[in-house]
Amino acid sequence: MNSLLNGIVFVIEKMTALLWGDLLRIPLPGGSTLGLSPMVLLLIPAGIYYTLRTKFLPIRMFREMISVLIEKPDSKMQGDLSKGKLSGIQTLIVSTATRVGMGNLVGVVAAISGGGAGAVFWMWITALIGSSTAFIEATLAQLHKRKDPLYGGFRGGPAYYIHDFFFKNKPGEKLEEGIPKKKSIIAVLFALSGLICWAGISQVIGNSVSSAFENAFSIKPLISSILLVLIAAVIVLRKNATARVLDVIVPVMAGLYFAMTVFVILTHLPALPRVFERIFSEAFGLRQIVSGGFAAVLMNGVKGGLFSNEAGSGSAPCAAAAADTDHPVKMGLFQAIGVFIDTIVLCSCTAFIMLLTPEGMIKDLQGMDILQMAMNYHFGAFGKIFIAVILWLFSFSTFLGILFYARSNVSYIFGDNWGSQTAYKVFALIMLFVGGLAQYTVVWDLGDVGIGLMTIFNLLVMYPLSKEALSSLKDFEEKRKTA
Repeated sequence: MNSLLNGIVFVIEKMTALLWGDLLRIPLPGGSTLGLSPMVLLLIPAGIYYTLRTKFLPIRMFREMISVLIEKPDSKMQGDLSKGKLSGIQTLIVSTATRVGMGNLVGVVAAISGGGAGAVFWMWITALIGSSTAFIEATLAQLHKRKDPLYGGFRGGPAYYIHDFFFKNKPGEKLEEGIPKKKSIIAVLFALSGLICWAGISQVIGNSVSSAFENAFSIKPLISSILLVLIAAVIVLRKNATARVLDVIVPVMAGLYFAMTVFVILTHLPALPRVFERIFSEAFGLRQIVSGGFAAVLMNGVKGGLFSNEAGSGSAPCAAAAADTDHPVKMGLFQAIGVFIDTIVLCSCTAFIMLLTPEGMIKDLQGMDILQMAMNYHFGAFGKIFIAVILWLFSFSTFLGILFYARSNVSYIFGDNWGSQTAYKVFALIMLFVGGLAQYTVVWDLGDVGIGLMTIFNLLVMYPLSKEALSSLKDFEEKRKTA
């Protein structure tokens, strides 16, 4: 048995290294090399490609993104959670819940620690091109969604548009049909990869929350884990309660974190020009190139952006498909601005909190300790408590969000039945509890393998199907002109 387990661990570690380790190393001036992992080689070119194909949509249509965000939907499109119907803004809240997590806190700290202030600039660039990828995958999810007989409303995501691609189904052709008996192998592999990924993330969330509460409040991991699982179970095991709770949690947690950052910026206005100078000078600085540090600046920023906004992984389309909307492109625009909210706004909040802290106070610290020290500098003892609570909210909302994503993938693999839905939720709750008690690196690696495979399967089909999203975009713009 031990040899079997060791073999499984070995395979998982090798797959993690294969997907996320450096596949190519490009020599740079100063003696350094630029390491490129398969995920970077897949996602960055995809983002550039879709940015060009949409004619720089994140910039050109930013006004339209704001417009669809604030417009009052038609009465038929407002969403009815009692019937499982979600509005566009509600699906954005669900996807934001999963995007906004540890990546916005510890991920940003790690990027700056490894690559300096210049990493922030490359996170911004990654978010800009990632918005185009998010637009395409979300629009495709809307075009290929189906009615959901279990929860009500609609469901979909990459598993469904991958299925339609291989079975040559046209957009909307199978809207009224249930789960197909004949399944696409690639679609099943995507759905399975997603379920593996989200189980791994559940364990990471449990560990992060218990560690933060132990450090901030001296609460034992067993107690905090039991409370976390009980609260989560009450929500996820009830039909359609997840979206209702996220409707409240996400705006509050994002608003609080943003407000605290604005306070920090306003109380340190004289230092702000120096922060921007550091970001841009270290992003392109000759000193970084000559010293061999440019590769670290670039790749830490790019990886930080990719890990945080998840564009291209196929996660957010599972929420986008659930929206009741009058045009698929609107959901694409919602998800594009979701990447902006996650990386340009909330990741930048962490960056400014850190960069407006005296370097000498945090130079010998790592990970969450850096952020806690920065918050302690800006807000005193309250700062340490606040960041622990925010981490709890970010992590808890992520857990709720990924179980919303899992619904459509479980249905695609196992069919429309409550048994499989409940079984996966219970499994995720167990992983959440186990993660709170101990850190299992192999489970973290399993989550990385899952999201890596999701990305490969998703991008494989996005390229040939993107013409449908681009055609829908053209139709949307023509209708806007004549309206």
